[in-house]
Amino acid sequence: MPPRPPILINRLDAERLQRLIDNADGKDRFVADCLEEELERGEVIDPQEIPADVVSMNSQVQFTDLTRNRQMIRTLVYPHSLAATEDGISVMAPIGAGLIGLRIGDEIDWPLPEGGETRLRIDAILWQPEREGQFHR
Repeated sequence: MPPRPPILINRLDAERLQRLIDNADGKDRFVADCLEEELERGEVIDPQEIPADVVSMNSQVQFTDLTRNRQMIRTLVYPHSLAATEDGISVMAPIGAGLIGLRIGDEIDWPLPEGGETRLRIDAILWQPEREGQFHR
């Protein structure tokens, strides 16, 4: 597996994600462990410092699953917001966890719970809270 690209994580997102990880049950443990690895290797910065080309929580992202050659547009949300977000993907879903902190153009090989992995590429960030001045959503 090639090295993963560096990631940037909003400090508030990191705190909330750590709470999700700490409270994950058996069915979410695989994704929680993967997400925790990302938090540990990521650079955590203040929300106002997040560049406009970084995937943060509640960002609407256009990305490609290169393994399946499938492009998607999804909003990266916390699990409790999934039902209220039409194009939502949970950060506790295998693919969702792989998106956090990546920049436009980044590619990452991401493990899947059933074994194997997928390769994801960030194509565009259509909406990002920090870019819109929404630092505490």
